[in-house]
Amino acid sequence: MRLLPEDPVKRGRLQLLLLIAVFLLPLAGSGLAYWFGWSTGRTSNYGALIEPRAVPRSALTALDGHSLRPDALQGRWVLLQFDAPACDARCERKLYTMRQVRKALGRDQSRVERVWILTGEGRPTPRLLEAIEGTHVLRPAQPAFAAAFPAPGDPRDHIFLVDPRGNLMLRFPPDPDPARVIKDLQRLLKYSAVG
Repeated sequence: MRLLPEDPVKRGRLQLLLLIAVFLLPLAGSGLAYWFGWSTGRTSNYGALIEPRAVPRSALTALDGHSLRPDALQGRWVLLQFDAPACDARCERKLYTMRQVRKALGRDQSRVERVWILTGEGRPTPRLLEAIEGTHVLRPAQPAFAAAFPAPGDPRDHIFLVDPRGNLMLRFPPDPDPARVIKDLQRLLKYSAVG
């Protein structure tokens, strides 16, 4: 039994159609998967993606009394955390993680800023401020500033990532794995034309 026609022209056309089908079937399958929303449920990013939203434009005040608007940090990726000035062990771990993640980026570390938003009255200890040198320590002008950062539970449990255009982008889980945070940032910095 012959599968291909004897006529060489018809056989050639059939072979060409089979070859085209072999290359188009995966594209058609992926298009159908996208169309019907089929997914493995796995993503390659560690941080939870947040529906993009602009960080509130309300002024922030630095410890030295100078006012800073969030758009002053535009053009840079920003690792941001919320915590009380009387920083406990969990708060210190987040600050340490942000510092180490930035340092691990090597030549790209200048593209990333660190921000600690104070959620109460008082000042952090001089020892802590010295240890986190280079981190912007800011106080929001409006207490509702933290409400713009979606989190299951308390925003103080997380580190957030703001993109160079001032949009909230990722939320890392409590006690994040620094290696996985670094991997997310390296991927973003590699493919980002901004920041």
